[in-house]
Amino acid sequence: MNRRPIILAAGGTGGHMFPAEALARELLTRGWQVALVTDRRGEAFGDRVAGVTLHRIRAGRLGEGVVAKMAAVADMALGTLAAGRLLRALAPAAIVGFGGYPSVPTMLSASRLGIASVLHEQNAILGRANRLLAARVGTIATSFPGMRANTRARIVEVGNPVRPEIAALRHAAYTPPGPEGPIQILVIGGSQGARILSAVVPAALALLDPALRKRLQVVQQARSEDLAEVRRSYQASGIAAETATFFDDIPLRLQRAQIVVSRAGASTVAELTTIGRPAILVPYRYAVDDHQTANARALEGAGAAWMFGEGGFTPERIAAALTSLLATPDALSHAAAASHRLGRPDAAGHLADLAVIAAGGSNGHAPIQGEHAA
Repeated sequence: MNRRPIILAAGGTGGHMFPAEALARELLTRGWQVALVTDRRGEAFGDRVAGVTLHRIRAGRLGEGVVAKMAAVADMALGTLAAGRLLRALAPAAIVGFGGYPSVPTMLSASRLGIASVLHEQNAILGRANRLLAARVGTIATSFPGMRANTRARIVEVGNPVRPEIAALRHAAYTPPGPEGPIQILVIGGSQGARILSAVVPAALALLDPALRKRLQVVQQARSEDLAEVRRSYQASGIAAETATFFDDIPLRLQRAQIVVSRAGASTVAELTTIGRPAILVPYRYAVDDHQTANARALEGAGAAWMFGEGGFTPERIAAALTSLLATPDALSHAAAASHRLGRPDAAGHLADLAVIAAGGSNGHAPIQGEHAA
């Protein structure tokens, strides 16, 4: 067991915490001590990964209005002071930041104390917190190919770590819908579903030819307030559908899916590409920096998905798109293959390599792929 820990600094949302959790597990298997610095939302992390020491600090998110911004700056200053004290006490070998405002105080303190640090960016563009920190780190690990940043840090594409249950399905074969068999459609909108998917997808499927509707087997995640209406819609159109606010077996649902309709969050995109499934992506228009649109465009540009902005995501357009795709199963197979090529099931291992290198150790793995000059 290495005596000096590697610290992970992450915001408390799932998009930041999932890759942090994957990295923590990988580092623990390599004999490293691991600590996590986060805000109150990330406190459940300790229940999921045994052996990780959890530390909470204050961090303000810049909101609207002068008072809110002043309060955020004050919280950030207090958090930075607390992070500095914590880092002096822990004497970490390296720090890996995952973005989100709660990561900023720890990463700023690491820079001031001269502690080796790595940033991981889950999306196709750098988030606000990571843009603020980019000039202060030695390495930026990216999840999408070809991403550039205004920094002298070296940039290495490692991918976005996924949970083991997803990585285990890397080689699950894709089978497009046949001319007469069932058509498996999975609709997911993040941890709580998405209202626009609940409103549009059942209506779009109801517009399909009756012969197609009889073959549909739909699994849809929906918010609790939308669930009853979604179920009524499917019953009215005679479509076989399983609906719920949450599915605890999403990896298996993804494996079975022949078409996925989804938001374009970083974790969702990473899971789609790890398994290799074609998708209709509907970016959340209010995502910070519109990063979901950047994610969806990256997949669409690679031929792995079809992107619809919320304004153009209508029942008529989706029905037309599905009718065309189901009539040309080769298009779905090609998209599945393109998605699979983008997948990085080894992301956690490569990110751990970077962390260990930063800490001054030997990674014990093959050379990291995807490195380029910024």
